[in-house]
Amino acid sequence: MDIEALTLSILENNLAWLLLAVLVIILIVKSVKIVPQSEQHVVERFGRLRAVLGPGINMIVPFIDRIAHKISILERQLPTASQDAITRDNVLTQVDTSVFYRITEPEKTVYRIRDVDSAISTTVAGIVRAEIGKMDLDEVQANRNSLIDTIKSTVEQAVDDWGIEVTRAEILDVNLDAATRAAMMQQLNAERARRAQVTEAEGSKRAVELAADAELYASEQTAKARRVLADAEAYATQVVATAINENGLEAAQYQIALKQVEAVGKMSSGAGNQTIVVPAEALAAFGDAFKLLKGRS
Repeated sequence: MDIEALTLSILENNLAWLLLAVLVIILIVKSVKIVPQSEQHVVERFGRLRAVLGPGINMIVPFIDRIAHKISILERQLPTASQDAITRDNVLTQVDTSVFYRITEPEKTVYRIRDVDSAISTTVAGIVRAEIGKMDLDEVQANRNSLIDTIKSTVEQAVDDWGIEVTRAEILDVNLDAATRAAMMQQLNAERARRAQVTEAEGSKRAVELAADAELYASEQTAKARRVLADAEAYATQVVATAINENGLEAAQYQIALKQVEAVGKMSSGAGNQTIVVPAEALAAFGDAFKLLKGRS
């Protein structure tokens, strides 16, 4: 028996087993599904939702179950959208927004909404118009962070039934028409001019206050100096009075003579006084002073 005949004999006798082995292999290949980490697979059985397969190795019933949808669970960014909105003070604005989201429940997303991106964009546009309509233009510019938080929370509530999580919402820009920008620029320039005038007036007021403080300080110091001089004069007078009380008329004459001598000395030290005329009373005062000094010594 040659090799070909032997092979045919083996195949005829074991054909059923071979077919069974091939079928088992096919069933195993069809039943084992490997899902990537970034995806979730929606399984249908006879057209109805059967299960949602997570990342890793999963088993399904071959030829009965099928992978109907492969959903990426990575975070997505909607294209930047621009929509017109009117503020509470009737200013037309063009708002550029962007939203980031991810699918958390694929079974809701595939069976409750057809076009996720379009639905979210429409929802965001309506919410932005509604929220900006509640605010003045200045509030929109100043409270952008709170506006973003409000938009994000409102969008999350609106898309909750779609199995979507909104991770971020951004207002990229708030654009105004040319007439509004020109009016705002005029208002800004007027405000800057007003602030400059206020600053200048406050500076002038402060300068006057400082000058008044300086004058008051100078007056206080002058008064203190006069008080010190008065105290010194009073002390000197008290000393002279004590000396007169103790030594009698001679002490008074001595003091008068000294004052006359000091006066003559001041006259002689003045500028341009080359010749000094000494009156007789002055000579007598000198003599009295020397007599008193001689008497004391």
